[in-house]
Amino acid sequence: MRPLNLLRAALVIGALAIGGCATLPTDFARTESHALSDTADTRLGRAAAPRLAAHAGDNGFRPLPDGVDALLARLALAKAADRTLDLQYYIWRDDLTGRHLSEALLAAADRGVRVRVLLDDIGTGADDAVLLALDAHPNIEIRLFNPVANRSFRMLGMVSDFERTNRRMHNKAFIADNHAAILGGRNIGDEYFDAGSDVAFGDLDVLTFGPVVPSVSASFDQFWNAQASVPIAALAGHAGDAAALAATRTALDAFVNAERESPYVQGVATAVAHVLDERDGQWFWGKARLLHDDPEKIRRAPGEAEGTLLSQFSGIGNEIKSELLVVSPYFIPGDAGVAWFRSLTERGVKVTILTNSLAASDVGAVHSGYKRYREALLEAGVRLYELKPSAIEQAMEKKKKLFGASRASLHAKTFLFDRRVMFIGSLNLDARSIELNTEIGLLCDSAEMTEEMASGLERNLDAVAWRLALAPDASGRRQLVWIEQTPSGTRTLTEEPDVSLMRRFGVWFLSLLPIESQL
Repeated sequence: MRPLNLLRAALVIGALAIGGCATLPTDFARTESHALSDTADTRLGRAAAPRLAAHAGDNGFRPLPDGVDALLARLALAKAADRTLDLQYYIWRDDLTGRHLSEALLAAADRGVRVRVLLDDIGTGADDAVLLALDAHPNIEIRLFNPVANRSFRMLGMVSDFERTNRRMHNKAFIADNHAAILGGRNIGDEYFDAGSDVAFGDLDVLTFGPVVPSVSASFDQFWNAQASVPIAALAGHAGDAAALAATRTALDAFVNAERESPYVQGVATAVAHVLDERDGQWFWGKARLLHDDPEKIRRAPGEAEGTLLSQFSGIGNEIKSELLVVSPYFIPGDAGVAWFRSLTERGVKVTILTNSLAASDVGAVHSGYKRYREALLEAGVRLYELKPSAIEQAMEKKKKLFGASRASLHAKTFLFDRRVMFIGSLNLDARSIELNTEIGLLCDSAEMTEEMASGLERNLDAVAWRLALAPDASGRRQLVWIEQTPSGTRTLTEEPDVSLMRRFGVWFLSLLPIESQL
Protein backbone atom coordinates (compact mmCIF):
# COMPACT_ATOMS: atom_id res chain seq x y z
CA MET A 1 0.00 0.00 0.00
CA ARG A 2 1.35 3.45 -0.94
CA PRO A 3 2.00 5.99 1.86
CA LEU A 4 -0.94 8.17 0.75
CA ASN A 5 -3.26 5.17 0.88
CA LEU A 6 -1.97 4.27 4.34
CA LEU A 7 -2.61 7.83 5.54
CA ARG A 8 -6.07 7.86 4.05
CA ALA A 9 -6.89 4.47 5.59
CA ALA A 10 -5.76 5.72 9.00
CA LEU A 11 -7.93 8.84 8.66
CA VAL A 12 -10.95 6.78 7.63
CA ILE A 13 -10.50 4.43 10.60
CA GLY A 14 -10.16 7.43 12.91
CA ALA A 15 -13.23 9.08 11.43
CA LEU A 16 -15.30 5.94 11.86
CA ALA A 17 -14.06 5.46 15.41
CA ILE A 18 -14.92 9.03 16.42
CA GLY A 19 -18.00 9.72 14.32
CA GLY A 20 -19.52 6.33 13.72
CA CYS A 21 -21.18 5.35 10.45
CA ALA A 22 -23.52 8.32 10.01
CA THR A 23 -25.67 8.27 6.88
CA LEU A 24 -27.62 10.94 5.05
CA PRO A 25 -31.36 11.13 5.81
CA THR A 26 -33.68 9.59 3.23
CA ASP A 27 -37.09 9.65 4.90
CA PHE A 28 -37.94 13.32 4.36
CA ALA A 29 -40.29 15.06 1.96
CA ARG A 30 -38.34 16.79 -0.82
CA THR A 31 -40.60 19.62 -1.97
CA GLU A 32 -39.80 20.73 -5.49
CA SER A 33 -39.96 24.42 -6.30
CA HIS A 34 -39.12 26.42 -9.40
CA ALA A 35 -38.40 29.93 -10.55
CA LEU A 36 -41.45 32.15 -10.95
CA SER A 37 -42.09 33.26 -14.52
CA ASP A 38 -44.82 35.84 -13.85
CA THR A 39 -42.50 38.60 -12.63
CA ALA A 40 -42.92 41.18 -15.42
CA ASP A 41 -44.80 43.46 -13.01
CA THR A 42 -41.96 43.57 -10.46
CA ARG A 43 -39.77 46.65 -10.08
CA LEU A 44 -36.91 44.88 -11.82
CA GLY A 45 -39.21 43.65 -14.59
CA ARG A 46 -40.63 47.12 -15.21
CA ALA A 47 -37.20 48.74 -15.13
CA ALA A 48 -35.75 46.21 -17.58
CA ALA A 49 -38.61 46.23 -20.09
CA PRO A 50 -37.87 49.48 -21.99
CA ARG A 51 -34.14 48.75 -22.18
CA LEU A 52 -34.73 45.25 -23.47
CA ALA A 53 -37.21 46.58 -26.02
CA ALA A 54 -34.52 48.96 -27.28
CA HIS A 55 -32.03 46.07 -27.59
CA ALA A 56 -34.28 43.34 -28.96
CA GLY A 57 -32.94 39.84 -28.27
CA ASP A 58 -29.85 41.12 -26.48
CA ASN A 59 -28.78 41.00 -22.83
CA GLY A 60 -27.39 43.82 -20.75
CA PHE A 61 -23.99 43.19 -19.13
CA ARG A 62 -22.31 45.16 -16.41
CA PRO A 63 -18.86 43.79 -15.48
CA LEU A 64 -18.06 44.06 -11.77
CA PRO A 65 -14.27 44.02 -11.29
CA ASP A 66 -14.55 46.31 -8.27
CA GLY A 67 -15.31 44.53 -5.00
CA VAL A 68 -17.40 47.34 -3.53
CA ASP A 69 -19.52 47.56 -6.68
CA ALA A 70 -19.94 43.78 -6.62
CA LEU A 71 -21.30 43.89 -3.07
CA LEU A 72 -23.50 46.90 -3.86
CA ALA A 73 -25.01 45.11 -6.83
CA ARG A 74 -26.01 42.16 -4.64
CA LEU A 75 -27.42 44.39 -1.90
CA ALA A 76 -29.31 46.43 -4.50
CA LEU A 77 -30.85 43.31 -6.04
CA ALA A 78 -31.86 42.04 -2.60
CA LYS A 79 -33.50 45.40 -1.88
CA ALA A 80 -35.19 45.63 -5.29
CA ALA A 81 -36.59 42.08 -5.39
CA ASP A 82 -40.37 41.83 -5.08
CA ARG A 83 -41.03 38.12 -5.56
CA THR A 84 -37.96 35.85 -5.43
CA LEU A 85 -34.28 35.68 -4.56
CA ASP A 86 -32.25 32.58 -5.45
CA LEU A 87 -28.65 32.31 -4.22
CA GLN A 88 -26.14 29.54 -4.92
CA TYR A 89 -22.64 29.74 -3.38
CA TYR A 90 -19.61 27.64 -2.57
CA ILE A 91 -18.51 29.81 0.40
CA TRP A 92 -20.53 32.13 2.64
CA ARG A 93 -18.47 33.51 5.51
CA ASP A 94 -19.81 34.75 8.83
CA ASP A 95 -18.06 38.12 8.52
CA LEU A 96 -18.91 41.74 7.76
CA THR A 97 -20.09 41.26 4.17
CA GLY A 98 -21.64 37.85 4.88
CA ARG A 99 -23.70 39.28 7.73
CA HIS A 100 -24.75 42.34 5.72
CA LEU A 101 -26.04 40.10 2.95
CA SER A 102 -27.78 37.80 5.47
CA GLU A 103 -29.49 40.84 6.97
CA ALA A 104 -30.56 41.96 3.47
CA LEU A 105 -32.07 38.52 2.78
CA LEU A 106 -34.01 38.65 6.05
CA ALA A 107 -35.34 42.09 5.16
CA ALA A 108 -36.44 40.79 1.76
CA ALA A 109 -38.13 37.77 3.33
CA ASP A 110 -39.94 40.10 5.74
CA ARG A 111 -41.35 41.91 2.68
CA GLY A 112 -42.77 38.63 1.42
CA VAL A 113 -39.98 37.71 -1.01
CA ARG A 114 -39.38 33.96 -1.39
CA VAL A 115 -35.70 33.33 -0.61
CA ARG A 116 -33.98 30.07 -1.61
CA VAL A 117 -30.33 29.59 -0.59
CA LEU A 118 -28.26 26.64 -1.81
CA LEU A 119 -24.81 26.31 -0.24
CA ASP A 120 -21.97 23.88 -0.65
CA ASP A 121 -21.62 22.10 2.68
CA ILE A 122 -17.83 21.75 2.77
CA GLY A 123 -16.99 25.08 1.17
CA THR A 124 -19.29 27.04 3.44
CA GLY A 125 -18.69 25.12 6.65
CA ALA A 126 -21.58 27.12 8.10
CA ASP A 127 -23.00 26.73 11.58
CA ASP A 128 -26.05 24.47 11.28
CA ALA A 129 -27.76 26.31 14.15
CA VAL A 130 -27.58 29.64 12.27
CA LEU A 131 -28.83 28.04 9.06
CA LEU A 132 -31.71 26.40 10.93
CA ALA A 133 -32.62 29.73 12.53
CA LEU A 134 -32.78 31.50 9.15
CA ASP A 135 -34.61 28.53 7.63
CA ALA A 136 -37.28 28.98 10.31
CA HIS A 137 -38.45 32.13 8.52
CA PRO A 138 -41.58 31.16 6.54
CA ASN A 139 -40.14 32.78 3.38
CA ILE A 140 -36.60 31.38 3.60
CA GLU A 141 -35.48 27.87 2.71
CA ILE A 142 -31.87 26.67 2.93
CA ARG A 143 -30.41 23.52 1.39
CA LEU A 144 -26.89 22.09 1.49
CA PHE A 145 -25.36 20.43 -1.55
CA ASN A 146 -23.85 16.96 -1.16
CA PRO A 147 -23.60 17.34 2.61
CA VAL A 148 -21.53 15.37 5.07
CA ALA A 149 -23.74 13.03 7.07
CA ASN A 150 -21.89 13.42 10.38
CA ARG A 151 -22.69 16.97 11.52
CA SER A 152 -20.66 16.77 14.74
CA PHE A 153 -17.34 15.83 13.12
CA ARG A 154 -17.76 17.24 9.62
CA MET A 155 -14.18 17.04 8.40
CA LEU A 156 -13.72 13.53 9.71
CA GLY A 157 -17.07 12.62 8.22
CA MET A 158 -15.84 13.88 4.87
CA VAL A 159 -12.74 11.69 5.08
CA SER A 160 -14.77 8.60 5.92
CA ASP A 161 -17.00 9.21 2.88
CA PHE A 162 -14.31 10.75 0.69
CA GLU A 163 -15.34 9.45 -2.74
CA ARG A 164 -18.72 11.15 -2.45
CA THR A 165 -17.93 14.25 -0.43
CA ASN A 166 -14.86 15.13 -2.50
CA ARG A 167 -17.25 16.29 -5.26
CA ARG A 168 -18.27 19.87 -4.54
CA MET A 169 -20.59 22.58 -5.90
CA HIS A 170 -18.35 25.52 -6.84
CA ASN A 171 -21.16 27.53 -8.53
CA LYS A 172 -21.80 31.19 -7.74
CA ALA A 173 -25.10 32.77 -8.76
CA PHE A 174 -27.40 35.48 -7.39
CA ILE A 175 -30.80 35.80 -9.11
CA ALA A 176 -33.53 38.37 -8.41
CA ASP A 177 -37.12 38.01 -9.66
CA ASN A 178 -35.96 35.91 -12.64
CA HIS A 179 -34.94 39.24 -14.25
CA ALA A 180 -31.41 40.04 -13.07
CA ALA A 181 -28.51 37.78 -12.13
CA ILE A 182 -24.91 38.04 -10.97
CA LEU A 183 -22.43 35.32 -11.93
CA GLY A 184 -18.67 35.15 -11.65
CA GLY A 185 -15.84 34.20 -9.37
CA ARG A 186 -16.82 35.73 -6.04
CA ASN A 187 -17.89 33.78 -3.00
CA ILE A 188 -19.48 35.62 -0.08
CA GLY A 189 -16.75 36.85 2.26
CA ASP A 190 -14.78 40.00 3.07
CA GLU A 191 -11.75 39.08 0.96
CA TYR A 192 -13.94 38.89 -2.16
CA PHE A 193 -15.37 42.40 -1.72
CA ASP A 194 -12.21 44.34 -0.78
CA ALA A 195 -13.21 44.34 2.90
CA GLY A 196 -10.49 42.03 4.22
CA SER A 197 -7.52 43.30 6.20
CA ASP A 198 -5.07 40.70 4.87
CA VAL A 199 -5.70 39.66 1.28
CA ALA A 200 -7.69 41.33 -1.51
CA PHE A 201 -8.81 38.96 -4.24
CA GLY A 202 -8.70 40.36 -7.76
CA ASP A 203 -12.03 39.02 -8.96
CA LEU A 204 -14.70 39.50 -11.60
CA ASP A 205 -18.48 39.11 -11.71
CA VAL A 206 -21.01 40.16 -14.30
CA LEU A 207 -24.44 41.59 -13.58
CA THR A 208 -26.84 40.72 -16.38
CA PHE A 209 -30.48 41.06 -17.35
CA GLY A 210 -32.27 39.87 -20.45
CA PRO A 211 -33.20 36.61 -22.18
CA VAL A 212 -30.37 34.62 -20.57
CA VAL A 213 -31.59 35.10 -16.98
CA PRO A 214 -34.33 32.42 -17.15
CA SER A 215 -31.58 29.98 -18.14
CA VAL A 216 -29.69 30.93 -14.96
CA SER A 217 -32.89 30.34 -12.96
CA ALA A 218 -33.40 26.98 -14.67
CA SER A 219 -29.86 25.95 -13.72
CA PHE A 220 -30.54 26.96 -10.11
CA ASP A 221 -33.76 24.92 -10.13
CA GLN A 222 -31.89 21.90 -11.47
CA PHE A 223 -29.46 22.04 -8.55
CA TRP A 224 -32.11 23.01 -5.98
CA ASN A 225 -34.28 20.01 -6.81
CA ALA A 226 -31.38 17.59 -7.25
CA GLN A 227 -31.08 14.55 -4.99
CA ALA A 228 -27.77 15.91 -3.69
CA SER A 229 -29.44 19.05 -2.27
CA VAL A 230 -30.70 18.34 1.24
CA PRO A 231 -32.85 20.76 3.29
CA ILE A 232 -31.01 21.87 6.42
CA ALA A 233 -33.97 20.84 8.59
CA ALA A 234 -33.89 17.28 7.20
CA LEU A 235 -30.13 17.11 7.69
CA ALA A 236 -30.35 18.34 11.29
CA GLY A 237 -33.33 16.12 12.06
CA HIS A 238 -35.48 19.03 13.24
CA ALA A 239 -36.68 22.43 12.10
CA GLY A 240 -35.49 25.77 13.41
CA ASP A 241 -37.74 27.69 15.77
CA ALA A 242 -39.03 31.23 16.10
CA ALA A 243 -36.92 31.96 19.17
CA ALA A 244 -33.70 31.05 17.35
CA LEU A 245 -34.74 33.19 14.39
CA ALA A 246 -35.44 36.14 16.67
CA ALA A 247 -32.05 35.76 18.37
CA THR A 248 -30.28 35.56 15.00
CA ARG A 249 -32.16 38.61 13.75
CA THR A 250 -31.18 40.57 16.88
CA ALA A 251 -27.53 39.56 16.52
CA LEU A 252 -27.45 40.52 12.83
CA ASP A 253 -29.11 43.88 13.50
CA ALA A 254 -26.67 44.63 16.32
CA PHE A 255 -23.68 43.72 14.17
CA VAL A 256 -24.82 45.81 11.19
CA ASN A 257 -25.55 48.81 13.43
CA ALA A 258 -22.17 48.49 15.17
CA GLU A 259 -20.36 48.48 11.81
CA ARG A 260 -22.11 51.54 10.35
CA GLU A 261 -19.14 53.80 11.15
CA SER A 262 -16.45 51.42 9.91
CA PRO A 263 -14.37 52.64 6.93
CA TYR A 264 -15.68 49.87 4.69
CA VAL A 265 -19.37 50.44 5.43
CA GLN A 266 -18.90 54.20 5.06
CA GLY A 267 -17.15 53.60 1.75
CA VAL A 268 -20.04 51.43 0.60
CA ALA A 269 -22.58 53.96 1.85
CA THR A 270 -21.11 56.75 -0.27
CA ALA A 271 -21.37 54.68 -3.49
CA VAL A 272 -24.59 54.26 -5.44
CA ALA A 273 -25.64 50.97 -7.01
CA HIS A 274 -27.35 51.83 -10.31
CA VAL A 275 -28.51 48.30 -10.91
CA LEU A 276 -30.33 48.95 -14.19
CA ASP A 277 -29.07 52.49 -14.88
CA GLU A 278 -27.36 52.73 -18.27
CA ARG A 279 -24.59 55.12 -17.31
CA ASP A 280 -21.84 55.58 -19.89
CA GLY A 281 -19.19 52.91 -19.76
CA GLN A 282 -21.05 50.61 -17.39
CA TRP A 283 -23.49 48.60 -19.51
CA PHE A 284 -22.79 46.60 -22.63
CA TRP A 285 -25.14 44.65 -24.87
CA GLY A 286 -25.03 41.38 -26.75
CA LYS A 287 -26.11 37.77 -26.98
CA ALA A 288 -25.32 35.39 -24.10
CA ARG A 289 -25.25 31.68 -23.41
CA LEU A 290 -25.21 30.06 -19.99
CA LEU A 291 -22.68 27.25 -19.57
CA HIS A 292 -22.87 24.98 -16.54
CA ASP A 293 -22.28 21.49 -15.26
CA ASP A 294 -25.35 19.54 -14.31
CA PRO A 295 -25.63 18.38 -10.68
CA GLU A 296 -25.33 14.73 -11.65
CA LYS A 297 -21.69 15.37 -12.58
CA ILE A 298 -20.76 14.55 -8.99
CA ARG A 299 -22.13 11.00 -9.45
CA ARG A 300 -20.25 10.32 -12.67
CA ALA A 301 -16.66 9.16 -12.97
CA PRO A 302 -14.15 12.02 -13.19
CA GLY A 303 -13.36 12.79 -16.79
CA GLU A 304 -16.76 11.83 -18.25
CA ALA A 305 -17.81 14.59 -20.65
CA GLU A 306 -21.57 14.13 -20.28
CA GLY A 307 -23.29 17.17 -18.78
CA THR A 308 -20.05 19.10 -18.21
CA LEU A 309 -19.42 22.78 -18.71
CA LEU A 310 -16.15 22.23 -20.56
CA SER A 311 -17.84 20.11 -23.22
CA GLN A 312 -20.09 23.11 -23.95
CA PHE A 313 -17.02 25.04 -25.09
CA SER A 314 -16.70 22.57 -27.97
CA GLY A 315 -16.00 24.33 -31.23
CA ILE A 316 -14.88 27.61 -29.69
CA GLY A 317 -11.21 26.60 -29.90
CA ASN A 318 -11.50 26.02 -33.63
CA GLU A 319 -13.17 29.42 -34.03
CA ILE A 320 -10.37 31.41 -32.37
CA LYS A 321 -8.66 33.40 -35.09
CA SER A 322 -6.14 35.77 -33.52
CA GLU A 323 -6.07 36.02 -29.72
CA LEU A 324 -6.90 34.16 -26.52
CA LEU A 325 -6.54 35.75 -23.08
CA VAL A 326 -6.91 33.44 -20.08
CA VAL A 327 -7.21 34.58 -16.46
CA SER A 328 -7.26 31.63 -14.07
CA PRO A 329 -6.00 31.81 -10.46
CA TYR A 330 -5.72 28.04 -10.13
CA PHE A 331 -4.20 26.86 -13.40
CA ILE A 332 -3.04 23.30 -14.04
CA PRO A 333 -3.38 22.69 -17.79
CA GLY A 334 -2.10 19.10 -17.88
CA ASP A 335 -0.41 17.69 -20.95
CA ALA A 336 -3.64 17.90 -22.96
CA GLY A 337 -4.04 21.57 -22.10
CA VAL A 338 -0.48 22.39 -23.10
CA ALA A 339 -1.02 20.59 -26.41
CA TRP A 340 -4.21 22.56 -27.02
CA PHE A 341 -2.48 25.89 -26.38
CA ARG A 342 0.34 24.80 -28.69
CA SER A 343 -2.17 24.01 -31.44
CA LEU A 344 -3.41 27.60 -31.18
CA THR A 345 0.01 29.27 -31.27
CA GLU A 346 1.07 27.09 -34.20
CA ARG A 347 -1.67 28.62 -36.30
CA GLY A 348 -0.78 32.15 -35.27
CA VAL A 349 -3.09 32.73 -32.30
CA LYS A 350 -1.59 34.98 -29.62
CA VAL A 351 -2.15 33.18 -26.28
CA THR A 352 -1.68 35.09 -23.02
CA ILE A 353 -2.24 33.49 -19.61
CA LEU A 354 -2.36 35.28 -16.25
CA THR A 355 -2.31 33.19 -13.08
CA ASN A 356 -1.09 33.53 -9.51
CA SER A 357 2.57 33.54 -8.62
CA LEU A 358 3.59 31.42 -5.66
CA ALA A 359 3.85 34.62 -3.62
CA ALA A 360 0.28 35.61 -4.51
CA SER A 361 -1.33 32.16 -4.37
CA ASP A 362 -3.45 31.20 -1.38
CA VAL A 363 -3.12 27.48 -2.24
CA GLY A 364 0.47 26.26 -2.45
CA ALA A 365 -0.61 22.76 -3.46
CA VAL A 366 -2.17 24.12 -6.66
CA HIS A 367 1.04 25.94 -7.48
CA SER A 368 2.91 22.66 -7.08
CA GLY A 369 0.76 21.19 -9.85
CA TYR A 370 1.00 24.25 -12.09
CA LYS A 371 4.77 24.77 -11.88
CA ARG A 372 5.63 21.57 -13.75
CA TYR A 373 3.93 22.92 -16.91
CA ARG A 374 5.52 26.36 -17.07
CA GLU A 375 8.46 25.51 -19.31
CA ALA A 376 6.27 23.48 -21.67
CA LEU A 377 3.83 26.39 -21.98
CA LEU A 378 6.63 28.81 -22.79
CA GLU A 379 8.10 26.38 -25.34
CA ALA A 380 4.62 26.20 -26.89
CA GLY A 381 4.74 29.95 -27.51
CA VAL A 382 2.39 31.02 -24.70
CA ARG A 383 2.88 34.43 -23.05
CA LEU A 384 2.81 33.49 -19.36
CA TYR A 385 2.35 36.00 -16.52
CA GLU A 386 2.20 35.52 -12.74
CA LEU A 387 0.49 38.05 -10.49
CA LYS A 388 2.62 39.94 -7.96
CA PRO A 389 1.33 40.05 -4.38
CA SER A 390 2.14 43.78 -4.50
CA ALA A 391 -0.31 44.29 -7.40
CA ILE A 392 -2.68 45.90 -4.92
CA GLU A 393 -0.20 48.76 -4.55
CA GLN A 394 -0.22 49.50 -8.28
CA ALA A 395 -3.85 48.76 -9.11
CA MET A 396 -5.77 49.40 -5.86
CA GLU A 397 -3.83 52.03 -3.96
CA LYS A 398 -6.89 54.01 -2.95
CA LYS A 399 -8.65 50.97 -1.53
CA LYS A 400 -5.49 49.81 0.19
CA LYS A 401 -5.46 53.05 2.20
CA LEU A 402 -9.16 52.82 3.00
CA PHE A 403 -9.62 49.14 3.73
CA GLY A 404 -6.11 48.03 4.74
CA ALA A 405 -5.61 44.99 2.49
CA SER A 406 -1.91 44.14 2.33
CA ARG A 407 -1.65 41.41 -0.33
CA ALA A 408 -3.24 40.79 -3.70
CA SER A 409 -4.28 37.37 -4.95
CA LEU A 410 -5.94 36.57 -8.25
CA HIS A 411 -9.38 34.94 -8.06
CA ALA A 412 -11.10 35.95 -11.33
CA LYS A 413 -11.87 33.26 -13.88
CA THR A 414 -12.35 34.69 -17.37
CA PHE A 415 -11.41 33.77 -20.93
CA LEU A 416 -11.47 36.31 -23.77
CA PHE A 417 -11.73 35.12 -27.37
CA ASP A 418 -10.58 37.38 -30.23
CA ARG A 419 -11.67 40.48 -28.27
CA ARG A 420 -15.23 39.59 -29.24
CA VAL A 421 -16.55 36.97 -26.79
CA MET A 422 -15.72 36.46 -23.13
CA PHE A 423 -16.55 33.86 -20.51
CA ILE A 424 -17.06 35.02 -16.90
CA GLY A 425 -17.74 32.39 -14.27
CA SER A 426 -16.50 30.04 -11.56
CA LEU A 427 -14.43 27.67 -13.72
CA ASN A 428 -10.71 27.32 -13.01
CA LEU A 429 -8.52 25.55 -15.57
CA ASP A 430 -7.54 22.69 -13.28
CA ALA A 431 -8.59 19.09 -12.75
CA ARG A 432 -10.81 19.89 -9.76
CA SER A 433 -12.99 22.34 -11.68
CA ILE A 434 -13.00 20.34 -14.89
CA GLU A 435 -13.52 16.83 -13.52
CA LEU A 436 -14.68 16.92 -9.88
CA ASN A 437 -16.64 20.06 -8.95
CA THR A 438 -19.65 21.63 -10.61
CA GLU A 439 -19.19 25.08 -12.21
CA ILE A 440 -21.17 27.80 -13.98
CA GLY A 441 -20.48 30.83 -16.15
CA LEU A 442 -21.78 33.19 -18.80
CA LEU A 443 -20.48 33.34 -22.37
CA CYS A 444 -21.02 36.96 -23.42
CA ASP A 445 -20.93 37.86 -27.11
CA SER A 446 -20.14 41.56 -26.77
CA ALA A 447 -17.19 42.90 -28.75
CA GLU A 448 -17.36 46.25 -26.98
CA MET A 449 -17.17 44.75 -23.49
CA THR A 450 -14.54 42.16 -24.42
CA GLU A 451 -12.34 44.77 -26.11
CA GLU A 452 -12.52 47.05 -23.07
CA MET A 453 -11.69 44.22 -20.66
CA ALA A 454 -8.86 42.89 -22.87
CA SER A 455 -7.32 46.34 -23.37
CA GLY A 456 -7.39 47.02 -19.64
CA LEU A 457 -5.77 43.68 -18.90
CA GLU A 458 -3.00 44.15 -21.48
CA ARG A 459 -2.36 47.70 -20.34
CA ASN A 460 -1.71 46.66 -16.75
CA LEU A 461 -0.03 43.27 -17.16
CA ASP A 462 3.58 44.40 -16.86
CA ALA A 463 2.73 46.55 -13.83
CA VAL A 464 0.92 43.89 -11.82
CA ALA A 465 2.63 40.66 -12.93
CA TRP A 466 5.96 39.04 -13.66
CA ARG A 467 6.43 37.81 -17.23
CA LEU A 468 8.01 34.37 -17.41
CA ALA A 469 10.59 33.42 -20.01
CA LEU A 470 13.31 30.87 -20.75
CA ALA A 471 16.83 32.32 -20.81
CA PRO A 472 20.34 30.80 -20.87
CA ASP A 473 22.17 30.51 -17.55
CA ALA A 474 25.95 30.84 -17.07
CA SER A 475 26.53 27.39 -18.55
CA GLY A 476 24.33 28.04 -21.57
CA ARG A 477 21.45 25.86 -20.39
CA ARG A 478 17.96 27.36 -20.49
CA GLN A 479 16.39 28.29 -17.18
CA LEU A 480 13.11 29.79 -16.08
CA VAL A 481 13.25 33.52 -15.29
CA TRP A 482 10.78 36.12 -14.03
CA ILE A 483 10.96 39.49 -15.79
CA GLU A 484 9.81 42.54 -13.88
CA GLN A 485 9.21 46.02 -15.27
CA THR A 486 10.21 48.67 -12.72
CA PRO A 487 10.40 52.48 -12.93
CA SER A 488 14.18 52.14 -13.23
CA GLY A 489 14.05 49.49 -15.96
CA THR A 490 13.80 45.74 -16.45
CA ARG A 491 14.85 43.31 -13.73
CA THR A 492 15.33 39.57 -14.29
CA LEU A 493 14.96 37.09 -11.42
CA THR A 494 16.02 33.45 -11.44
CA GLU A 495 14.10 32.20 -8.36
CA GLU A 496 10.40 32.26 -7.42
CA PRO A 497 10.03 35.95 -6.44
CA ASP A 498 9.02 37.21 -3.01
CA VAL A 499 8.83 33.81 -1.29
CA SER A 500 10.98 32.17 1.34
CA LEU A 501 13.23 29.17 0.81
CA MET A 502 10.95 27.15 3.10
CA ARG A 503 7.86 27.89 1.00
CA ARG A 504 9.69 27.00 -2.19
CA PHE A 505 10.78 23.73 -0.58
CA GLY A 506 7.24 22.98 0.59
CA VAL A 507 5.82 23.45 -2.90
CA TRP A 508 8.63 21.36 -4.39
CA PHE A 509 7.81 18.55 -1.95
CA LEU A 510 4.10 18.73 -2.81
CA SER A 511 4.98 18.50 -6.50
CA LEU A 512 6.41 15.02 -5.82
CA LEU A 513 3.07 13.70 -4.57
CA PRO A 514 0.49 12.13 -6.94
CA ILE A 515 -2.22 14.69 -6.11
CA GLU A 516 -2.70 16.59 -9.37
CA SER A 517 -6.09 14.97 -10.04
CA GLN A 518 -7.37 16.46 -6.75
CA LEU A 519 -6.13 20.01 -7.37
